[in-house]
Amino acid sequence: MRMIKWENGAVFTPDQTRLPLEEVTLKLTTVEQMAEAIKSLQIRGAPLLGAAAAFGLALGAYNSKAQSVSELLADLDAVGVTIKEQRPTAVNLFWATDRVLNMAHAYGGFSVDELRAAVLVEAQRIADEDAAQNYAIGKYGAEIIDDGDTILTHCNAGELATVEYGTALGVIRSAWAQGKKIKVIADETRPLLQGARLTVFELQRDGIPVTLITDNMAGYAMSKGLIDKVIVGADRIVQDAVFNKIGTYSVAILAHEHNIPFYVAAPKSTFDLTRKATDVTIEERKPDEVTHIGCQQTAPNNINVMNPAFDATPLKYVAGIITETGIYTQEHFQKFNPTFPL
Repeated sequence: MRMIKWENGAVFTPDQTRLPLEEVTLKLTTVEQMAEAIKSLQIRGAPLLGAAAAFGLALGAYNSKAQSVSELLADLDAVGVTIKEQRPTAVNLFWATDRVLNMAHAYGGFSVDELRAAVLVEAQRIADEDAAQNYAIGKYGAEIIDDGDTILTHCNAGELATVEYGTALGVIRSAWAQGKKIKVIADETRPLLQGARLTVFELQRDGIPVTLITDNMAGYAMSKGLIDKVIVGADRIVQDAVFNKIGTYSVAILAHEHNIPFYVAAPKSTFDLTRKATDVTIEERKPDEVTHIGCQQTAPNNINVMNPAFDATPLKYVAGIITETGIYTQEHFQKFNPTFPL
């Protein structure tokens, strides 16, 4: 099912902050609404953020009052700045914004209306490509899943995090579709519970056996031999590390200690091989995400809080990165640099 689509000057997408108790569809008609949806995590997940950024530019083009191509390009540049300001870590947001803007600036000799249409076409192309890439990721990833495996996943890398099908959950869906009798253990993923709210929701809906655990149970489950593989998504992959939801690094170390293969599933648009881990800004979110669960306060007033949204897992802990063209392994990681042929 498509998680984001354009219809008659509006973008429609699920409000992920309302799941699993309510299924509400957002109708976004302005750049400001799109920016707020990205900032507030109504839209989340690296691949979906890329498509959202592209459709945000399409909204900017659609609503622009520009009378010339140069004026429209200036408006689009301003929209790009707004979109990029919302979240600093997930690279797909930047990648898609730059892709649409580069296309627009390379567009020569056409009318304002033709450029508006071209921006929307490029946004739709990004969305269509992501959907196709996720099915390919699922196909390649299913090869590493054995019949009877129990797979641990952290956060949500399902269709809700993408345009369609999912990355880590796309691998699980593909293995299940092949008839492999697999099970999933899902970390709750504090502080915003994307595992409990979103991953479990998706898998339960699809009829795939899933068990929910708290984040601090992962080591226990591994020590009892309950987990065969770990598969997670990614928000940015650099030369020496994978950035994913906070807590992923801990899961990777635990998997390493227990000789459990740790895999990452992500499209190549998530690769940012011009950078190393130390070059990446990790988003720091609001304290009340930690001090509250929903509207219920769980910590004393005026307590100091750390709330980084992501952490970096060194590539030495990663058995493979599953992409739309195949699986990259430790042998490939030694070559991860700006000139690596992806």
